[in-house]
Amino acid sequence: MTDDTPDTAARNKRLARRLFLVTAGMGGFAYASAPLYDLFCRTTGFGGTPVVAQSGDRPILDRTVKVRFDSNVDTALPWKFQPLQREVTVRLGEEYLAYYRVTNLSQRPAVGTSTYNVTPETAGGWFNKLQCFCFTEQLLLPGQSVDMPVIFFVDPDLDKDRRYDNIRTITLSYTFFEAKTERARTLLGGLPGGDIGKGG
Repeated sequence: MTDDTPDTAARNKRLARRLFLVTAGMGGFAYASAPLYDLFCRTTGFGGTPVVAQSGDRPILDRTVKVRFDSNVDTALPWKFQPLQREVTVRLGEEYLAYYRVTNLSQRPAVGTSTYNVTPETAGGWFNKLQCFCFTEQLLLPGQSVDMPVIFFVDPDLDKDRRYDNIRTITLSYTFFEAKTERARTLLGGLPGGDIGKGG
């Protein structure tokens, strides 16, 4: 004997609706978690992620730090990627323009995107990028090279916090990966048929 009273049917419908909303909410949260985490890291400097800043007036101090540039490429992407300068010495608050060069070594067009971080992690909140190429899909044709700029400064407020007096060197590191996003497919799909080759 089943309990099919109108009250039970209404409760089952409410339960089904709630379960659907919870499932949809979990899916939405999972979809948004990566961009939200990236925004959180860029805003706070968490995990060695440099802060994305605005250009503007700030004091330039005599204290200097050495900034080293590091580059890596995932093995699935046949690109050569390197900084055009290995290190520079900058004054706190001073804006600096550096370049990285990337070259497609394969016989086919490819789309890559990069991630970045700063070490030591404690420097992430003080390292401010005004312009960079990270998280942007970059299309390279076979043999093509591109120079990509990074504009940054180290926050002069670093000098006010004695806990960070030991920060003398900061390393900015980028890693390129093959992009497999919808935008990457669009970039590759927009090429003339003769430009899409095989090989790597």
